Amino acid sequence: MADQAPQSYANHTRIIPLYHFGCAGILALNLIWRIYLLYGALSVGHGRGDTGMNFLLALALLLIWFYARIQPLTAQDRVIRLEETLRMERLLPPAFKARIGEFTPAQLISLRFAGDAELPELAAKVLDGKINDRKAIKQMIKNWRPDNLRV
Repeated sequence: MADQAPQSYANHTRIIPLYHFGCAGILALNLIWRIYLLYGALSVGHGRGDTGMNFLLALALLLIWFYARIQPLTAQDRVIRLEETLRMERLLPPAFKARIGEFTPAQLISLRFAGDAELPELAAKVLDGKINDRKAIKQMIKNWRPDNLRV
C-alpha cells in the first residue's frame, strides 16, 4: 500500500474491476439474454419448458452477486459504527459525549475519515446542522484519515 496515493475524498471508494465490471457485466448480459429468449418463447406461444427456469436462474445469479456485496458492507458499517462510537468517547469533550447516541449510522460512517484533531468540531457541526448526507460530510473533512481496510 506504500505505492498508493494518499487516500482522500476523491479516491476513497473501492472498485474491484473483475467483480464490479467483469462479473456483474457477465451476469447482467446473461440476464438480458435470458429475457430475450423468454420473450421469444412467449411470443411464439410454444417455448421450451426450460426457458422460464433459465430466466429465473439468471435472475437468481444476479441477486446472489448483489447480496454477496451488500451483506459484507452492512457488517463493515456495523463495525465502523462501533469503532467511531469508541473513538468519539475518547476524543469528544465531556459535555458532548452525551450526544454520541444522536449520530445516525450514515453520519458515523462518514465521520470515520475525519482526523482526531478535527473530529470534535466537525462532529458538532454535523449534529447541530443536522447534516445527514454522507457526501456532504466527507467533503467537509480537511485532514483525511484513510481507511485502507474497506470491504
